[in-house]
Amino acid sequence: MTLKDTLNHALPQWYVDEPFGIFMHWGAYSVPAWAEPIGALGTVDDTGHWFTHNPYAEWYFNTMRIEGSPAAEHHRATYGDAPYDDFLDAWQAENFDPDDLMALFKRAGAAYFVPVTKHHDGIPLWDAPGTGERNTVRRGPQRDLVGAMKEACDRQGVRFGVYYSGGLDWHVRDFGAIVDQPGLLDTVRPKDAEYGDYCDAHVCDLIEKYQPQVFWNDIGWPDASVASGQLERLFRDYYAAVPEGLVNDRFNHEHWDYRTSEYESGRELERTGDAWEQCRGLGYSFGYNQVEGDEHTLNAQGLAELLVDVVSRGGHLLLNVGPKADGTLPDIQRRALEGLADWMADARPHLVGTRPADASGSDDPWVRFVRSSSGALVGFGRDVESVRAAASAGAGAAVGEVAHDGSLGPAVVVFA
Repeated sequence: MTLKDTLNHALPQWYVDEPFGIFMHWGAYSVPAWAEPIGALGTVDDTGHWFTHNPYAEWYFNTMRIEGSPAAEHHRATYGDAPYDDFLDAWQAENFDPDDLMALFKRAGAAYFVPVTKHHDGIPLWDAPGTGERNTVRRGPQRDLVGAMKEACDRQGVRFGVYYSGGLDWHVRDFGAIVDQPGLLDTVRPKDAEYGDYCDAHVCDLIEKYQPQVFWNDIGWPDASVASGQLERLFRDYYAAVPEGLVNDRFNHEHWDYRTSEYESGRELERTGDAWEQCRGLGYSFGYNQVEGDEHTLNAQGLAELLVDVVSRGGHLLLNVGPKADGTLPDIQRRALEGLADWMADARPHLVGTRPADASGSDDPWVRFVRSSSGALVGFGRDVESVRAAASAGAGAAVGEVAHDGSLGPAVVVFA
C-alpha cells in the first residue's frame, strides 16, 4: 500500500475543474533581471551549455558564479564585484500593488495564484523562521510580501498557493555553482537532516500563517527528511490544515496529487493518465528578464492558443509572470494578460469544468476540441469556419452556436 492510499486524499474538485493558474517569480534576482534567452527548457540538449547560458533570470545567483559565463561577464561589467545580496537591499518593491495584480489575473481567467515564497537564492518573502535579517521583512522591501499577496487573493476571490524551493538553497547550503544536470539532481544538492528541519520549519510556518491551497515544491526535498518520515508527516499535517489543498510531484517522493511539466521538459508526464499541469513563463524565463523582447514572448493570441491546447489534452496551465523589481509587470507581459482577459470574458465558461473530447483537432488549420460539463462539443480555432469544418468532418456536428467570433483570440463554437 502506498502513502497515497493511506492518505486517502482525493484531488480537490476545484482543481479538477479549474484549468488555469498564475505563477509568479519575484525576488532579488528581479533587480539585475538578466539572462540569455537561448530557448525553452527541454530544447537545449547540452546541459552544460544550458547552465552556463541559463535563460532563467531567477538563476542569476548561480549563473553569475560560473567563470566565463556571459552572466559573470555582465555582472563584472555592470556591478563590479558586488555580492548577490546587494540586490536584496536594492529591491524596494515601491510600486507593488497586489490588488491590481490579482484583479488582472482574475480578469484573465485564473482561479489560483502560486507565488515564489523562497527560491534557490534562499531569500524568503516573509519573516521565515531561522532566516534572521535575510528576508523581505527585515531588508529590501521590508514587508511581508507573502501575506500581502495572500490578502489580495482573498479580496479578489483567487485561491492562494505557495512555491517553495526545498531542493536548493544557495545561501544556507552553498556547494558552489551548478554547471550540469548531475550536480542539480545529486552532487550539489543539500540532503542533510539539519537542512530538512530548516525547510520543514519554513513550510509549517507557511501553512499556519497562509493556508495555501497549493504546495508547489521544486528540485526535490532533503533526502534525510524523506528517509526519516518527516516529509510524510508534513504531508499529513498539510492536508489536515488545508483539506482542499494539493501537492505537486517535485519532492523526489512517491506521493503527489498531480504531475508537472515545464516548457518542453517532462512532456511524457502529460500522457500518463494522471492529473497534470504545465508551467512556463510568457517568455523563456520565469523571473523578469530585461533582455527578452516580443520575439521571445507569447502575445495574447499565442497565450490563448496555449491554454486551449493544454485544456484540450486534459491538463492545467500554470502561467508565470515576472514583475520588475518595483513590483509592476513589464508592459510586454501586461499586454498579453490584458488581451487574454478580453478573450476570456467570452471563452472562460467554455474551458472551466471541461474534459478532453473524442473529436480530433489539427494544427493545419489550428483547431482544438473539449467536452463541456453538459456534454456539448466545444471547438476552438483561428476562425469560425475552420472550427465548423473540423467538427463536421470529425464528429458529424451541425453548424453550432458561435460563443466568440475570433476577433480577440481563438473563435469558440459550441455544438449541442
